[in-house]
Amino acid sequence: MTSPRIPNLRLGTSSWSSEDWVGPFYPPGTPPADFLAAYAQHFDTVEVDSTYYRIPSESMVRNWRARTPPGFTFAAKFPQVITHEKVLQDCREELASFLRTMSLLEDRLGPLLLQFPYFNKKAFASGEDFLARLTPFLEALPGEFQYALEVRNKYWVNARLLDVLRRKRVALALIDHPWMTPISQLVSKLDVITAGFAYIRWLGDRKGIEKKTQHWDRIIIDREDEMRIWIPIVRQLLQRRIQVMGYFNNHYAGFGPGSIELFGKVWESMKEL
Repeated sequence: MTSPRIPNLRLGTSSWSSEDWVGPFYPPGTPPADFLAAYAQHFDTVEVDSTYYRIPSESMVRNWRARTPPGFTFAAKFPQVITHEKVLQDCREELASFLRTMSLLEDRLGPLLLQFPYFNKKAFASGEDFLARLTPFLEALPGEFQYALEVRNKYWVNARLLDVLRRKRVALALIDHPWMTPISQLVSKLDVITAGFAYIRWLGDRKGIEKKTQHWDRIIIDREDEMRIWIPIVRQLLQRRIQVMGYFNNHYAGFGPGSIELFGKVWESMKEL
């Protein structure tokens, strides 16, 4: 399984650490310490999920860099203490520590993702209240990094949010998620490009798929119809001469590497369309 070779398109998975992949993806007997190096033989980018739970140690980040070849790119989630616990307030120390540590990836560092949860009325009365919190935080971010931002309140994805992101060149994360507006509807209403790159996350229905399986070693949901919707949109993004980065979660269809393989097959089948 490898990523399709399409100029300016980089596809990977959300994490490389699943032991369920030993056999169907990693060679039998591969120890966890060798997962990343084995992963990098197939794909040239990955989204790091573990940074959501804690800021990694400097030695860990240096090890990630050492185990991947030149040209490999790590995207990474902001820690939850910033996005979920403190929700952008009083988190300068954590922010500085996270950025300083991730910068050790040097040329392998890609976008850093601010992934927010669904916010109810107790958290923010409206999208405007969220923007009032978000805007000064974005304005204060150091400009030498790339950033992407994901919200899970579908009515907050509007022209006002996109204007705020565009001013700071923060990419709106385009997500395939049951709570959110389908991508075909979203792009028909809004110009979703807010940075010099696009960022896509294929997430799926986590609760729904976990009722069917707790093992992530095979495709259990057929996503070909969804890929036939996404691929023309990815092509439209590429026509704008920007890099498109996309990541498949195991929860999307049951097996992240298998979803990339499906993407490549459907892309080839739609070449003449």
